[in-house]
Amino acid sequence: MAASKWRSIADDLADKIERGEISRGQQLPTELELQIDYDASRNTVRDAIKWLIQRQLVVKHPGRGTFASRKIAPFSVELSPPQDAGPGGGEGSAYVAAAVVQNRRPSASDPRVEIQKATGPIARNLQVDEGTRVVSRHQQRFIDDDPWSLQTSFYPMDFVIKGAERLVDAVDVEEGVVEYLRQQLGLVQAGYQDLIAVRPPEQEESRFFDLPENSGVTLIELSRTAYTAEGEAIRFTVTVYPADRNMLYYNFGEVPESRRHVAGPA
Repeated sequence: MAASKWRSIADDLADKIERGEISRGQQLPTELELQIDYDASRNTVRDAIKWLIQRQLVVKHPGRGTFASRKIAPFSVELSPPQDAGPGGGEGSAYVAAAVVQNRRPSASDPRVEIQKATGPIARNLQVDEGTRVVSRHQQRFIDDDPWSLQTSFYPMDFVIKGAERLVDAVDVEEGVVEYLRQQLGLVQAGYQDLIAVRPPEQEESRFFDLPENSGVTLIELSRTAYTAEGEAIRFTVTVYPADRNMLYYNFGEVPESRRHVAGPA
C-alpha cells in the first residue's frame, strides 16, 4: 500500500534534516512554499509538520515559523550523593563530575536572588508560617550550552538575619550553600527527602528549554527538603528537568565504580 501524501512529505523532510540538507536550527519553508513544492493541500502539509513535531525533529514558534530542532544528547543525572559526600551536600560537585565522565561541559547562570513570602509547599517544607519571608536563589543550568535544568532553592530569611548574609548575594557560593551554612550558623545537613513528580511545562519553561509546540515533552520536577539531625528544615530545592534530555538514576550500596556514573542508556 502506498504511503499517504502527508507521510511521504514528512519522511522526505525528516530525511533532509537527518542528512543535513536542512541544518539544525534552520527554518523550514513556509506552509505555502511546502504546498507548492509538494503539490499538496494546506491540511496535508500541516499533518506532515505535526508528525515531525511529535518526533521532535522540528519546533514551531508561533509568529516566527518552523525550525529544525537542535539534536540534544541525553545526560545522565545522579540524584544520590556521591560516596565521599555523605548526606551533607555534594550535588553541585556530583553534577560536574558526571559531566566530566560523559565528556560534557557544565555551566550555570549567576543566581537570581529574591526575597518573597512563603506560601504552600515552600512554607510547609521549610516549616515556617505562610507569609514568612524567605530567600530564593534561582539558576539556569546548561550542558554544552544546551538548557538542561532550572533550579530554585529556598531558605528562611531568618538565616540571613543570623549572619548568613551571602545568601542574598547574586553570586555563586563557591564552597556550596550547605557548607556555608555549616560554617556560618552551625547547621549541618544530615539528610534529605526527595519528591519526584511529572508535569507539563509552563510557557516560560517551554521557552527556556526550547520545547516544540504540542511536543508532549514532560518535565520531571524534583523537590528536595534537607534537614539537620534535629529535624530542622534548612533548605527546600526544586529542580526541573525536561524528559527529552535527562536520565535520572540513584546509586545504593555497593555499586562498581565503572557503573557509578551512567554514561548512556543501559
